[in-house]
Amino acid sequence: MLVLTRKANQSIMIGDDIEVSVLSVLGEKVRLGIQAPRRVPVFRKEVFLEIQAESLEAAARARRELAPVSEGDEGAR
Repeated sequence: MLVLTRKANQSIMIGDDIEVSVLSVLGEKVRLGIQAPRRVPVFRKEVFLEIQAESLEAAARARRELAPVSEGDEGAR
């Protein structure tokens, strides 16, 4: 992990097109601004993990729903 120190109104660049700026520091809270192309999804980690969990649940549910269809097809051959 790369660790950088930045003050308010300073930025870092990730690649050529993603800029992370420190907007303010108030006690233990740091406000960040992120400029990125629309094609790059940007989420807070807790939201990202929730999206991943929901996707895994949906995939598992789809496999369960398709399994009886697949088993029925094999018996007809």
